[in-house]
Amino acid sequence: MSVPNFQAFMVPILTVAADGAVHSTADFEKGSADILKLSAEDRAQMLASGSMTVLRDRVGWAYYHLFRAGLLDRSSRGRYNITARGLQSLKEKPAGIDQKYLKKFPEYMEYLAPKSKEGSASPIPPLTGDVGTQTPQGIIDDAYKVLQQRLANDLLDQIAAKSPSFFENLVIKLLVKMGYGGSEHDARVTGQSGDGGIDGLINEDRLGLDRIYVQAKRWQDKVGTPQIRDFVGSLAGGGAHKGVFITTSSFQPGVLDYLRGVQQRVVLIDGQRLAELCIEFGIGVVIEGAYQIKKVDTSFFDED
Repeated sequence: MSVPNFQAFMVPILTVAADGAVHSTADFEKGSADILKLSAEDRAQMLASGSMTVLRDRVGWAYYHLFRAGLLDRSSRGRYNITARGLQSLKEKPAGIDQKYLKKFPEYMEYLAPKSKEGSASPIPPLTGDVGTQTPQGIIDDAYKVLQQRLANDLLDQIAAKSPSFFENLVIKLLVKMGYGGSEHDARVTGQSGDGGIDGLINEDRLGLDRIYVQAKRWQDKVGTPQIRDFVGSLAGGGAHKGVFITTSSFQPGVLDYLRGVQQRVVLIDGQRLAELCIEFGIGVVIEGAYQIKKVDTSFFDED
């Protein structure tokens, strides 16, 4: 048999975890392959990129979706244990658990529809479905969007779990990669906000011809107009006319209306945009694999 789609691994993974112990991802990979009776050839099959086996890729997607739906809990990196919800789901659906079933849980629906910087839902495209009307390039594009959104969510989880000083360093590294502040040594953002964030001044360019006031907050709640009003007031006190407000959460709708009436130039970066910028500028991410898509070089076949 061939390696089944990732949803087929959900029940086997929960079955492995049903003993209540903390399991590694390797446990899930071997245990679910044994339950599904995959052959040695199936287990050794590689992705087209050559970066990992198909088995590891599909098991990884399966336990990740189970984790997002609250059926698994992550005790540490790469180690999971089953939750009470996971045990109950295993009893309810012993023959098969899929994405349709997981959508009954609010945490999973929230994961599928993260908020964009405008506050509107930006659903993650499904990993499976009717691809008969899709071109091959369209299928690749949709899969790429899924991978990027998953990566953005993982980045925000990692940022939320780290210390305020780590968050400060991440923001500084990102701003320097984007061309602000010169070197990381020159880009020290001074001042602690005391609420899990940072604030201070940073040079807009290497020569320091202009300065930007920066404030970054690791918040769960949406940032409202009062916080932005205080930030705008800080620009004058810091001798800056431009500001960047970064949050790991999002902004309330009234914030944009308020900023339209102020003279200072303020850029808002919410959690989704922060993750996208980290991905774009290589902060906290590495390349896992690469695909080359080739086409016929028609000029090669031209005849004089």
